[in-house]
Amino acid sequence: MKDNNSNGASAGGIGLCGALTIAFIVLKLLGKISWSWVWVLAPIWIPAALVIIVLLGLLVAAVIESRR
Repeated sequence: MKDNNSNGASAGGIGLCGALTIAFIVLKLLGKISWSWVWVLAPIWIPAALVIIVLLGLLVAAVIESRR
């Protein structure tokens, strides 16, 4: 019988952002918080926005460096 973890892969789970998103959605649907849906879903879009900002900064730096 082959061990499923012998190939080096491991299960990661949902992580902090996923857990916060689920918690905020449940609280919103139960009426415990009255936040806008933009803020309820913030644990999804804020990290994505930060990644995009960093990538854009790296792209700008690469363009500036290539012009030297």
